[in-house]
Amino acid sequence: MKEYRQLKRSDFDREMTVQTRWGDMDALGHLNHVKYLTYMENARVDYYTSFGFDGIRLKQNPSIILGSMNIEYLSQVSHPADLTVCHRINRVGFKSFDFLGAIFQEGQNFPVCIGLFKIISFDYKKQVSVEVPQIIRENLHKGL
Repeated sequence: MKEYRQLKRSDFDREMTVQTRWGDMDALGHLNHVKYLTYMENARVDYYTSFGFDGIRLKQNPSIILGSMNIEYLSQVSHPADLTVCHRINRVGFKSFDFLGAIFQEGQNFPVCIGLFKIISFDYKKQVSVEVPQIIRENLHKGL
C-alpha cells in the first residue's frame, strides 16, 4: 500500500468529518487502532447508501459483504482531534470492488491511516456472490 501514502484529500470522491471522543483513546494516550476501522466503516456505509441503496440489508438484493481489508497506520492521533475520512471506489471487478479509504487529521496534507477494503456484491438469501451493480461501475474513481 506504499503507493497510497502520498494521497491527498483531493484524490477522493467522498468525505466525512469525525471528531474523536475521550473514549476513543487507548492506554497509550492515542487513538485506538479499532476506532480508525469504525470511522472508515461508517464512511463506507454512507458512501454506499449515497448510490441509492437503502443501507446494507440482508433482504436487499444485491447487498454487500466485506471480503478483506488491509490497513496501514502511518502516524498517531491523540484526542481531541478533527478528522476527515475519505473514500473512493478504486477497482471494480465482476463480483467485487474495492473501496480505498484514508483518514486525514485537520491541518495535515497526508493521511494518518489508509485502508483498502475488498467488497463483495452478495445475495444473502441465496448465499452467493452476484454481479456488481452498474451504479458502482459508473462511480469508479478515474484518477491516479
